[in-house]
Amino acid sequence: MDNPFFKNNGPFKIRDILKELKLEYDQNIKDQNIIDIKDLINSKVNEITFFHSKKYKTAANITKASFCITSKNLQNELPKSCIPIIVDNVLVSTSVITAKFYPDSIIDDFDNSVEEINNTKFNDKVEFGRNVLIGKNVSIGSNCLIGHNTIIEKNVVIGNNCSIGSNTIIRNTFIQNNVRILDNCVIGKHGFGFFPKDNSNLRYPHMGIVLIEDDCEIGCGSTIDRGSMSNTTIGKNTYLDNQIHIAHNVRIGKNSIIAGQVGIAGSSIIGNNVKIGGQAGISGHLKIGNNVEIAGGSGVIKDIPDNSKVMGYPAKNIREFLRDNR
Repeated sequence: MDNPFFKNNGPFKIRDILKELKLEYDQNIKDQNIIDIKDLINSKVNEITFFHSKKYKTAANITKASFCITSKNLQNELPKSCIPIIVDNVLVSTSVITAKFYPDSIIDDFDNSVEEINNTKFNDKVEFGRNVLIGKNVSIGSNCLIGHNTIIEKNVVIGNNCSIGSNTIIRNTFIQNNVRILDNCVIGKHGFGFFPKDNSNLRYPHMGIVLIEDDCEIGCGSTIDRGSMSNTTIGKNTYLDNQIHIAHNVRIGKNSIIAGQVGIAGSSIIGNNVKIGGQAGISGHLKIGNNVEIAGGSGVIKDIPDNSKVMGYPAKNIREFLRDNR
């Protein structure tokens, strides 16, 4: 799903992009239009991407992007069709160019376009409590409920037969059918992305969305951040307990169950049929396979293959953990 809620200010000439990064333009490079910035996997011809870690070597080898912001050490991993743009700090440079394309994705202040639901087209379509506010570019399906003091901010699509609890804030989110979001949730806000620079912090743009698929339940007090360059996804029939934090770009598969106070750091991928016990923590940029069980209180700091059961800190095979802790 391509950035449905944030305006792309491109295209920009590659000359202008290099100027933004304070780099000299190479006359041997065609000064073509660059229409968008995307990750290595989703980028296409006439788009720019970024490559900052060997962990993404496989994706870099096959990227279709015309240009890639990267480092001197990684440039040879790119295909010949992708011209490297060598910088000192890949993530900071990527942030600068992303902000050029999507300036509205940096600031996440409250939505002052909201109106009382009584004054909107949803007055007779939705059953709602008191003090409900609705922003612009919102769609709500049939047979939906919205609780007291809830704000559906701009850029939200809600399917049929959904229940949104009280004191909840939602923006930049697609919610499919038969989804229950309980009280006090915050969904679709800017993630925790910034880089220290010159004694200040440079915020990273987040122009992705949150996608919650059919038949999910999101427990009370949970927070789901929208994606930065890709999307944050909760797969079909996945249930989240109370007080869970899902960071930007996390992808959770189908039929998973996550207990209370779990935290999943940015860009980790959780497979299908995964069970995670309460107060477990999962580090960023990890891949958790299908049918994995993670015991409560565990700290996951490396990838976990399919059909594994792990516990402890650092999380290890449950039999190994029990043997080592007799």
